[in-house]
Amino acid sequence: MTIGKTGQILLADIGGTNARFALSQGDQTGPIDYVKVADFPTVREAIADVLARRSDGKPPARAVLAVAGPVTNNRCVMTNSPWVIDGNELQPALGFDSVHVLNDFEVVAWSLPALQPADLIPLGGQEGLPGEPLLVVGPGTGFGVSCLVERHGSRLAVVTEAGHATLPAEDEREERVIARLRRRLGHVSIERGALSGSGLQSLYEALAEVDGVQVPHRDAAAITKAALEGSCELSRATLDMFCAILGSVAGNLAVTFGARGGVYIAGGIVPRFPEFLAASAFRARFEAKGRFQDYLRNIPTRLVTKPDASFVGLKMFAEHSQP
Repeated sequence: MTIGKTGQILLADIGGTNARFALSQGDQTGPIDYVKVADFPTVREAIADVLARRSDGKPPARAVLAVAGPVTNNRCVMTNSPWVIDGNELQPALGFDSVHVLNDFEVVAWSLPALQPADLIPLGGQEGLPGEPLLVVGPGTGFGVSCLVERHGSRLAVVTEAGHATLPAEDEREERVIARLRRRLGHVSIERGALSGSGLQSLYEALAEVDGVQVPHRDAAAITKAALEGSCELSRATLDMFCAILGSVAGNLAVTFGARGGVYIAGGIVPRFPEFLAASAFRARFEAKGRFQDYLRNIPTRLVTKPDASFVGLKMFAEHSQP
């Protein structure tokens, strides 16, 4: 069957190493094409290759692209790859009627209303208030934060750089850890100090200094593995502190955005240990906001486990923004 231009949408999730593409029409999204960024000099050539194989050479009408980086004027210069994703250049070059370039966490925020119970693990709270802001936070390579706001039938995903805000301490032990990190980093951000892959490693090393113990070098994956296996006491203490800090930061952001619709945890790290997170101090620290504890107690927290939530968000944005 020949795929015509009208009604087709190209969806893409583009990272520094891999890019994923799919064609969508109506309620259906086709199979996902996995592309190694290093195999193509430019995103234009990668898209052209996908379309040549998937669309009988006829371009879709529109494209919505999620990128792992900051977007300015529909353009992103990728941090960890040579690709520059410029929607205003791709549109005429590939024959699209429109191209939207979105930050990857902005896209996750767009997915939230469409996620089903099977896509989520509940982590406490009530049901959330309909129509109120939905917040997503995600420790991964960095720390992503976006909030989906709905007013008068229109939706907007607020993109933030909250990961670069200062990391807060909730007790004396965390203060001592952050003091060690400050000597090394200067400014201790949420992302670099704790809530990312490198942040988890920084926590581990700072805790070793505070406790005066010698431990082998471990990256985030090794720390997590040792913590879950119970083979390293310091690794377990590190993951405990990581979860507690995640709760505090998520609670801070929930009151900042008034996210009474719900707070969602995404990213590449936390879905690896849902049971550990549920048994940790995460939820208690989320609610520990003094006079606003009752406000936080009613807000649901949920872990996003759906692997392709970004494609749900891309499709939701495409439907909301269609002319």
